[in-house]
Amino acid sequence: MSTVPREAGTNPRGLGFVVDLANLSTAEPDFDADRFRSLLVDHGAPQRILDAADEDLPQIRDATRAVVDVLRSEDVDEAAGRLNGLLELHPARPRLVKLPGRAWSMHLDTPEHFERSEWLCATAAFALGLWLGERGSAAWGSCAAADCERFFVDAGRRTPQRFCSTRCATRVRVAHHRRRIVDEHDP
Repeated sequence: MSTVPREAGTNPRGLGFVVDLANLSTAEPDFDADRFRSLLVDHGAPQRILDAADEDLPQIRDATRAVVDVLRSEDVDEAAGRLNGLLELHPARPRLVKLPGRAWSMHLDTPEHFERSEWLCATAAFALGLWLGERGSAAWGSCAAADCERFFVDAGRRTPQRFCSTRCATRVRVAHHRRRIVDEHDP
C-alpha cells in the first residue's frame, strides 16, 4: 500500500517509488533482489534498471538508507542539505518525456553504464527536491502512531499530515479516546 497520493499532477514522478522503497527498507532492512525488483515493476521502472545485475544489492540498501535519512529530516534546511548532497554525489540527467495520454513530465535518463544505486539516489533526490521546491517545506514525514514506522508524503491538507494512513490515525484516536474514558471513570 503506497502512502503517496496517486492523482495525476499531485506529485513529481518518482515520489511514490521513493516513499514505498523507504517503507520497504524500514520494514525489511535486508530486502532481497526479488523484493526490490517487484517494487521496481510496481512503479514502472525502465527495463534497463530491471535488467541490471543483482550484485549491487548492498549498494542499493546503502542508497536506500541515505533516502530514509532525508525522509526523517524534519527541518527543511537539513532536508535540502541532504538532498543537495545526494544530487552532488549522484547527478540527475533530467529530460522531458511525453507518455501516451499524459502531459509532458520530467524523467531521469540512465547513462549507458550505471549502477541501480546511482539511479535510485538520483531519482530520490530529484523527486524529493522537486516536491520540496514546489511546497517550500519538507512535505513528508514518518507516521506519528507509536507502533508504525511508515513514511508518507503530505498531500496538502489544511493541517500538516501526521499519519501514514487513515487506519493509523483512527487507531491513535480510538486509543486516546479509550484512555480518556478510563481516566474520567477512575476515582
